[in-house]
Amino acid sequence: MRRVPLLVVASLVPAAGWLIAQPFVSKVPFPVLSISAGFAILAFIWTAHLIPLLGPSFVRANLKGRDLLKPNSNVDIPESQGLVAAGVYILLLTIFVPFLFADSLRRVSAPVKEEDTTPLLEITRQPFPHQQMSAYLSALLSIYTATFLGFLDDVFDIRWRHKLPIPIIASIPLLIVYFADGGLTSIVVPKPLRPYFGQLLDLGALYYVYMTMVSTFCTNGINILAGINGLEAGQALIIAVSVVINDLLYLPWRFVGAEWSAGMAHGSAALVERHLLSLYFMLPLAAVCAALLYHNRFPAQVFPGDTLCYFAGMSFAVVGILGHFSKTLLLFFVPQAFNFVLSAPQLFGLVPCPRHRVPSVNRKTLLLSPSVAVFERPPSGLGALILRLLALFRLTRLTVHPKSGVIMEATNLTLINATLLWTGPMREYTLVNILLLLQVASSVAAFAVRYGLASLVYDGDRR
Repeated sequence: MRRVPLLVVASLVPAAGWLIAQPFVSKVPFPVLSISAGFAILAFIWTAHLIPLLGPSFVRANLKGRDLLKPNSNVDIPESQGLVAAGVYILLLTIFVPFLFADSLRRVSAPVKEEDTTPLLEITRQPFPHQQMSAYLSALLSIYTATFLGFLDDVFDIRWRHKLPIPIIASIPLLIVYFADGGLTSIVVPKPLRPYFGQLLDLGALYYVYMTMVSTFCTNGINILAGINGLEAGQALIIAVSVVINDLLYLPWRFVGAEWSAGMAHGSAALVERHLLSLYFMLPLAAVCAALLYHNRFPAQVFPGDTLCYFAGMSFAVVGILGHFSKTLLLFFVPQAFNFVLSAPQLFGLVPCPRHRVPSVNRKTLLLSPSVAVFERPPSGLGALILRLLALFRLTRLTVHPKSGVIMEATNLTLINATLLWTGPMREYTLVNILLLLQVASSVAAFAVRYGLASLVYDGDRR
């Protein structure tokens, strides 16, 4: 297996130590964020180091598999390595708790001087933030539950239509605490609809249904768009980095102005708190995904398994819900949304859905081409209509009976196979790079929509 170069480790460990020590030796604008960044570097080092060490143990436990797109390889590859990444992630988030609430714990022994008061320091003058702690711990419990259920999926190989509602179970701790703390259930109404609904619309119980759907989509969106080396870890890393960039826009950094009102938060301490909390979850997530991608990139030395998809997806849902920016979060999931809609006829039984929908591989050239689903009996009228509409837009390719015109085969309905239909056969390395570039382009477009086109339907600073 791949090893992290010693020079890289030798440079990253001092950097992590420096970031963690900074708040204790000097005055920094966001001390807890500095510690979180140091923890993220440690998360990368530990995950990258532990995966090759623990991989053989997974193989001995029969958590192994063959790479279906490398037919000439007989090597057993460790599966469920997302469990290693999730374990490091959850462990560091747990150790991080005392640092996160350190200011509140020492508030009485070291009160803030009047002349040093700033909006950020005003937060520490409040009573101990039990609400914030309960939200953080419930988020951690939801991520832990998602990790456990994802590992069960890896072990017992749960069918697609049965695994779709699993994230709802994992989101229960977060939703219960959100309800107990009197969480907001209102949304800002777009300008064209305000004559009918007003500026704010309280959804009540429907808002909780919406949040469960967010957690379900974020988890399964990554899980469904998978199957080639580096794709799951790569897309999770790109989305995590996108959320990190979005969070950084809301912080009043000194290089964008010394005023507290600098940044997209416009002086709101509550907004700064929300996006700082998001950063505390996203920085280590990006780190463990980068470490897993290091081992899972083409040619893959390990497989992430469904565990990665579950814990990463739940982490995204957690920050979107607690940070109140779920609409922005979903903009980063446009490729996953497209793939989910495209896959829906197979996921819901209108079209046959084989266990693996990865592309087919030519044994001689190793070029990938779209895989197919074979119809044992003619599709229903609705299924046939959907397939012909998709074929019209080159999202699938149909094989029909020459006399009766009945559909006999259709390429599997995934973004991966659709990309191969548009581009023609290609090698796996090229295909995964195209899909990850598409994910990056989607994030760039999401920022353009969120901070540009959104002004057409929302007014004010749209916080």
